[in-house]
Amino acid sequence: MRSLVVRLDSFGDVLLAGPAVRAVAARSSHVTLLCGPRGADAARLLPGVDEVLVWEAPWEGFDPPPVSPADIDGLVGRLRAGAYDTALVLTSFHQSPLPTALLLRLAGVGRIGADSVDHPGRLLDVRHRRPEGRHEAEAALDTAAAMGFPPPPGDDGRLRVLPPPDTGSLTGHGPYVVLHPGASAPARAWSPHRCAEAVELLADAGHRVVVTGGPEETGLTRRVSGDLAVDLGGRTSPRTLAGVLRMADVVISANTGPAHLAAAVGTPVVSLFAPVVPAGRWAPYGVPVILLGDQSAPCAGTRALTCPVPGHPCLDEVTGQDVVRAVHKLIQERQS
Repeated sequence: MRSLVVRLDSFGDVLLAGPAVRAVAARSSHVTLLCGPRGADAARLLPGVDEVLVWEAPWEGFDPPPVSPADIDGLVGRLRAGAYDTALVLTSFHQSPLPTALLLRLAGVGRIGADSVDHPGRLLDVRHRRPEGRHEAEAALDTAAAMGFPPPPGDDGRLRVLPPPDTGSLTGHGPYVVLHPGASAPARAWSPHRCAEAVELLADAGHRVVVTGGPEETGLTRRVSGDLAVDLGGRTSPRTLAGVLRMADVVISANTGPAHLAAAVGTPVVSLFAPVVPAGRWAPYGVPVILLGDQSAPCAGTRALTCPVPGHPCLDEVTGQDVVRAVHKLIQERQS
């Protein structure tokens, strides 16, 4: 059976789909993952994926492209050529799978399933409804099971990626903690001065600190690292970042892709979590986590990209010392 899994949004969202992808792969001869440009690197890290198709949907992302009939026709043609027997459409709790399901129906996909609060008409063969508050990784697994793809025997349902490379040449020798100061939206980020404070206090406590960030974040990582941390800003691919995170004692990160990548390689996370989305649905999954940040702040549940509250109190009231204490607690738990 040729199966298609669809997850059209970001890097972290695609990682959270990983357990469901493995469930589909266990009962399929071939699995294609259709994703957006922001999720493509994560898709290529997932076990069970045979092929990755990349398409930017006009209903996803912070700056979606215009609707183009030629682009839509091109995607439908690619999907029709794939001759898929079944398709699992995965979305977040606030997204509709129905635009995607319409295109899959036009492409002749035989059986389509998704989690949908909206009446699907003839667009879905299997309409699943997630329980309230279900974590995104679990909700995806539930939808896969409703489609006839239960977790394979022995699969623990945690996030997972393909084995990463050795990254000792980047991080140097000896134990370290990682601090990832960036975030996909300003409302989710811990302020740079707080990140720099944490680096200084962690170094004072005897920790080696590695600071990570993408190519567009080199100024931020340089500022946060100072003269005290190893600055890997712009120096890692997604695969090498997985290796850096895998060997860390603890990863400190906002609610952004690298927090989920840390979970996928089994590393505990100090999660600086702004409550603009619910932690119960989006916190790092399947690893020890200490959640920092006021989850009852006025911004809770707003899905805001920029903090609507002056001073960003939900995160900036978290201090560097709070992070040091959380790091020590996770390290002690890991060693016990």
